[in-house]
Amino acid sequence: MRLGQFLFVGCLSLASLVSHAETLNGLYQVREPVSSQSPQERDQATQRALETLVLRLTGDAKAAQGPGLAEVRKDPQQIISQYGYDAGPPESLQVDFDPASTDRALRQAGLSLWGSNRPSILGWWLSDSTEGSNLVGDGQASAEPLRRAAQHRGLPLRLPLGDLNEQIVATAPNLEGADPAPLREASERYGADALLAVHAREEGGQWQAKWRLWLGDQKEQGTVQGADTGALADAVLLAVSQRLAPRFVTRPGVSSEQLLEVQGMNLERYASLGHLLEPFGAQLRSVDGDRIVYRVNGSAEQLRAQLSLAKLQEIPAGQAQSLPATGVEGSTPAAFPDSGAQLRFRW
Repeated sequence: MRLGQFLFVGCLSLASLVSHAETLNGLYQVREPVSSQSPQERDQATQRALETLVLRLTGDAKAAQGPGLAEVRKDPQQIISQYGYDAGPPESLQVDFDPASTDRALRQAGLSLWGSNRPSILGWWLSDSTEGSNLVGDGQASAEPLRRAAQHRGLPLRLPLGDLNEQIVATAPNLEGADPAPLREASERYGADALLAVHAREEGGQWQAKWRLWLGDQKEQGTVQGADTGALADAVLLAVSQRLAPRFVTRPGVSSEQLLEVQGMNLERYASLGHLLEPFGAQLRSVDGDRIVYRVNGSAEQLRAQLSLAKLQEIPAGQAQSLPATGVEGSTPAAFPDSGAQLRFRW
């Protein structure tokens, strides 16, 4: 298939993505609670919104106060497209930041950015209070603080249905245990990239939680506290965001330009791969049968983490030329010439 033909029909398939990761909507929209609509309160909330956004995009708690963003802190309006008030509850100032202006300002400040394509997280959240123990299910009112916190911290969070079988699995020992096997089995039907287990307890009017996160073979864990369930959820998801961000951010001045080859392509996969590679400034170099080559800017570790979200498998260098072509109608299992790619993957 010619390159032009591939691109033309590939563009038609953008609506049917098959990646396991999610493109997060509303990434540049921030809500910050306010007590009034006074100009002073609005200015303070706008500054908080800027800090929330920078942390959401970089995973770096100190980034918003860096010298590179001094002019933006002085005049946030230069990267804001609009703002308004949300009646809530709670009442909030909603600030819509312009994605292009924001990204440009952050990159000029030398900051690392995490794109909108992020790993989907299935959250198993068990709350113990004086009223008893409750697994937070997707349709429960108790799910709202978790969803609000996930949006605030820029994470695509899913919740289980919370049916009887899941309640039997989501016990405190399983949520706090080092072996995710029981939860993984119950999570398979949801198709998420990462598994988050949280055991929250109320003690003396305060909340605390132990959390564990599994993404592939990597594990993170921690303990947080909060004045109420909303604050606790925000603290958990903030911690998760800060642990995940370093795996996916594109670092200015550190990333290198290299060629990436992917085998086993078809039209749906072409669209999905394009979204996954957006943070790396991918430029299409060639298409040969079911094999595609991009020029990208990013470290090998960043690319491996990003492509793992779509379950791509890396091809060892010694096997790269021996794999047969599959996927695109009319392709043949002939040996391909060397593309010069430093990294090779296949679906």
